[in-house]
Amino acid sequence: MDYKNAGVDIEAGYRSVELMKKHVKETMRPEVLGGLGGFAGAFDLSGIKKMDEPVLLSGTDGCGTKVKLAFIMDKHDTIGIDAVAMCVNDIVCSGGEPLFFLDYIACGKNYPEKIAAIVSGVAEGCKQSGCALVGGETAEHPGLMPEEEYDLAGFAVGVADKKEMINGENIRPSDVLIGIASSGVHSNGFSLVRKVFDMTKESLNTYYEELGKTLGEALIEPTRIYVKALKSIKDCGVKVKGVSHITGGGFYENIPRMLPKGARAVIEKGSYEVPAIFKLLAKKGEISEEMMYNTFNMGLGMVVAVESGDVEKTLEAIKAAGEQPYVVGHVEAGEKGVTLC
Repeated sequence: MDYKNAGVDIEAGYRSVELMKKHVKETMRPEVLGGLGGFAGAFDLSGIKKMDEPVLLSGTDGCGTKVKLAFIMDKHDTIGIDAVAMCVNDIVCSGGEPLFFLDYIACGKNYPEKIAAIVSGVAEGCKQSGCALVGGETAEHPGLMPEEEYDLAGFAVGVADKKEMINGENIRPSDVLIGIASSGVHSNGFSLVRKVFDMTKESLNTYYEELGKTLGEALIEPTRIYVKALKSIKDCGVKVKGVSHITGGGFYENIPRMLPKGARAVIEKGSYEVPAIFKLLAKKGEISEEMMYNTFNMGLGMVVAVESGDVEKTLEAIKAAGEQPYVVGHVEAGEKGVTLC
């Protein structure tokens, strides 16, 4: 009896690391010390001395049951983008710059090429957000999960100068809410998505005219990363007063998270076009409108609060970062929460 006979292939682990090295290398920042293979990822923080009061920010998340879609489609090179996005998008909500990221992959059996494909997506997400992939772990769990399956999670650290942090405390009535378009379902609500659609290869390969692509292509579209958009707003001199990352819990749970006591968000549903994938979901699943807005991002991955005088500059900054913004509502006095109208 040996470890390989018990279901853990150490040699496959070594090969996975070799295959992923080229992807990891593409994410490196000057502050990263050493390379893969150490017991800890090292990041030089001497650069933050330029800040008066540097504050470290952290975020951790996974891709939820969206990984099931990757299994069925046998497409593993984009799910890592989702893992990074879910973490770094939370960090920028507080005004932070993502610095580095670590991933954790648990798998039933280590297939080196598959693991490398997953990490290539993680690396792409890190490049999009400007953070370094400084380490990670691939854990082979024979007997705990089927050989073809895996789970992916991540952890990110960022930094912000305390005086520039975004906490929503200065949001006031008459402030304007600007939504930034999502790329689709992102990484939330897939337990409901999988109940609505027959998640087989055949159904996922079905082309829908209203989507302009197959169902699988629409659903596996990676989560948008909004780091560059928020940086662009900051660089143009706009003081962002609040940011909400629209994830699980949709509008009703996430938008109030950025609001102070006595402020209520009013979102105008007709201010932007809801993407076709959500309309299809609602129709196929006979899902109520309230449940749709309480589960999905409905086409807005982030909502930003700014003063009315900064609206035009904010819109232009978001467009300059390659994202699509919409003026979607405003803040009014009232019980903390959100009104959709």
